[in-house]
Amino acid sequence: MRNYIIKRLLLIPFTLLGILTLNFLIVQFAPGGPIEHTLAKYRGMNVNATAQISGTAQMHAAQSQSYQGAQGVPDELIKALEKQFGFDKPAHIRFLQMIKNYALFDFGKSFYQDKSVLTLIAERLPVSISLGLWSTLIIYLISIPLGIKKAVCDGKPFDIWTSFVVIFGSAIPVFLFAVFLIVFFAGGTYFDCFPLRGLTSENWSELSFWHKITDYFWHITLPVCAMVIGGFASLTMLTKNSFLDEINKQYVLTAKAKGLSQNQILYGHVFRNAMLIVIAGFPALFIKMLFSGSLLIEVIFSLNGLGLLGYEAITTRDYPVIFGTLYIFALLGLVLKLISDITYSLVDPRINFEKN
Repeated sequence: MRNYIIKRLLLIPFTLLGILTLNFLIVQFAPGGPIEHTLAKYRGMNVNATAQISGTAQMHAAQSQSYQGAQGVPDELIKALEKQFGFDKPAHIRFLQMIKNYALFDFGKSFYQDKSVLTLIAERLPVSISLGLWSTLIIYLISIPLGIKKAVCDGKPFDIWTSFVVIFGSAIPVFLFAVFLIVFFAGGTYFDCFPLRGLTSENWSELSFWHKITDYFWHITLPVCAMVIGGFASLTMLTKNSFLDEINKQYVLTAKAKGLSQNQILYGHVFRNAMLIVIAGFPALFIKMLFSGSLLIEVIFSLNGLGLLGYEAITTRDYPVIFGTLYIFALLGLVLKLISDITYSLVDPRINFEKN
């Protein structure tokens, strides 16, 4: 296992390099950019774009020889914008500089916010982790008892109708269920029970300790519910199948022959063996909740997490933030995937990744 861990750790820098290279190449051909975004404001909104030309430029965006809407714009302004956003250097120079800076965890500053990318990520990361952790824990609390009950009642009415509910729940897109919750419970049409935006109230700092906790859970209820409904199906079926596999083994038949009760067999013997693979999947499920699940939820509920930060960066072509969040997401994903593999190997020694 040690050799496998070393190999995986050595592969992480090359994987990150491949991800950054691919996305940098895509950006070269993507329409629009920070200069076009600024020129559109200069022409269409009649704002003082020259006031935005300040600070240190970071080299993360695609170079373009001409810009839409540049007619009538002073050449000095365009050249200043190119220097501001780092477009005055060839693409390969900007890419090499980006890789060098990223190796030192220097992601530069946002094009439009007077903050470093690391500061923005540090401000938003707790929100995404909070959503991911609560969703994952609640999914486990629902899926494990439900999966065990379905395994015990395999083929019976309870198993059949709960399977229908599980499949129906997994078929509903997360964003659609989120909209449903907003319409019904956040003042959309029917009830106004929960807040629509943010993770805390505006006067949160003035609240007492217990009121802060209550306020936090009041705000996080709908986002977590939306994420849970789309994530518990796979774990429920995994738990059921894992228990069914153990129930049909010879040692269970031997325990029944000795006269042990169903609960003694189920929780004294089967539970420990069947739960190994379920518990080992915790890091993988957390990755799913953190990266894929929270993105749309943060946008819909206006939660200041990494998902919303990335979405805002894409719409404004804030390339330092885009590449910075991409780098952090990829690094966290690779590390958590390695932890997941290690966990699988620890709980089940029969799994040997070094042979793969």
